[in-house]
Amino acid sequence: MINLELSKQHQEMYDNLLQVSEHMMRPYSRKYDKEEHSYPKEMEEVSKLMAGARSERNDDAKAAPAAKDTSNKNGSNMLGVTGSEAFCWGDVGLMLGRPGSGLGNAAISAVGTPEQVEKYGSSYAAMCITEPGTGSDSANISTTAVADGSEWVLNGEKIFVTDGQRSDTLVVWATLDKSLGKAAIKSFIVEKGTPGCEVTRLEHKMGIRASDTAAISFTDCRIPKSNILGNPNIATNAEERKKAFGGVMQTFDNTRPPVAAMSLGVGRAALDLTREMLAREGVELSFDKKPCNQSAIKAELHSMEAEWNAARLLVQKAAWMADNKQANSMEASMCKAKAGRMGNYVTLRCVELCQSLGYSENELLEKFARDSKILDIFEGTQQIQQLIVARRLLGKSSSELK
Repeated sequence: MINLELSKQHQEMYDNLLQVSEHMMRPYSRKYDKEEHSYPKEMEEVSKLMAGARSERNDDAKAAPAAKDTSNKNGSNMLGVTGSEAFCWGDVGLMLGRPGSGLGNAAISAVGTPEQVEKYGSSYAAMCITEPGTGSDSANISTTAVADGSEWVLNGEKIFVTDGQRSDTLVVWATLDKSLGKAAIKSFIVEKGTPGCEVTRLEHKMGIRASDTAAISFTDCRIPKSNILGNPNIATNAEERKKAFGGVMQTFDNTRPPVAAMSLGVGRAALDLTREMLAREGVELSFDKKPCNQSAIKAELHSMEAEWNAARLLVQKAAWMADNKQANSMEASMCKAKAGRMGNYVTLRCVELCQSLGYSENELLEKFARDSKILDIFEGTQQIQQLIVARRLLGKSSSELK
């Protein structure tokens, strides 16, 4: 049964990361928001702290006697969403721009071989999916991968690649045979610097400016045959094809809860700052009275707190299911849809409640609102998440419910 309280270990980590966010991220939020595409070198220290913490946890795990654990547990997935939430309380853009935090790492961890995980697991891996003619329909990938002896040859273009310039590794979605549709789509690991792989431009964005967003082209880009993620064979029947693409899409089951947790972080940041600013004017939220017996502003804050908590429970459930080896595709989409919508609404409403101060650059509220918008878009838009949930609930396939 899911435990609605964080374990002592996870809570301690969350509290520690909030301190890191407050003292090592917030002070640089405005700087890197204004200096778009500048490398946030201060985040290297944050990454070193995280690397040291991971090393200590791994040493403790190795020192402990091995035992078969069949109990329910909160593990690495819960740790991931908790960490994302805490970091994004500090700054979403800086969290995404932190060295080693690429979304491609989740794909390598989810479906990579032990050799691939060992070689690329600790790299800075970006995810390359979206193309100029392919947005939410991931099955319509046009980038091609052709086998040539001991190598794959990639050709195509990817856009909106988060941290595409700073990353040292790319996880690229490409098709082995466009005529076979989604069954022929595979993921490939491409090391930056490989001939034929080129960052062609950087996007100027409304939010998360501390994180670069790149367009990358692949022109006769050759990579080793071993750099394919998952089974290199194309499925021969309908059931096998469905399972094959499902394996590729499994990446999203791992990445959507952490992205939803980013919305929790920025939503919490906006609520905390709003309550602090309103308290200066004598408006303090009280939980010992019913919302209907309080002012309109206080009732609104009550409602937003409830929305935030509902989203957090959905995120934690999706992470808990992954930790306990339970299929969580529907729950991953549910939490991404709910948290993304909540983050957009809460941050923008907080700007409105604080009026001119909320809109001013003297406070970070307006930045929270700008940063939150992308969290409802990437890793699958709100509409796509609702479509996935509907298919699951109704037992419909993608061809039956579009």
